[in-house]
Amino acid sequence: MPNMKNAKKKVNVIAKNKVANNTYKSSMRTAIKNVEKAVTLNDKDKSTEALKVAIKRIDKAAAVGVASKNLAARQKSRLTKKVNELS
Repeated sequence: MPNMKNAKKKVNVIAKNKVANNTYKSSMRTAIKNVEKAVTLNDKDKSTEALKVAIKRIDKAAAVGVASKNLAARQKSRLTKKVNELS
């Protein structure tokens, strides 16, 4: 438990940032799952639309600092590869 005034304030700031970070991370993960679900259904149109949304969410999470640049690039590359393999 923090004793100093600035440490007590920092606890509140960390809690607020955690909520915001979880929002970015969960929306990114949901978008990724939507792409993978569309790919398993072999739906080219739906998967390309879901891919656009997923790339936006991944980029936003990377810009905010929730996801690293390498993780973002890797996820986008894998998802794009899966969508492009559909006939």
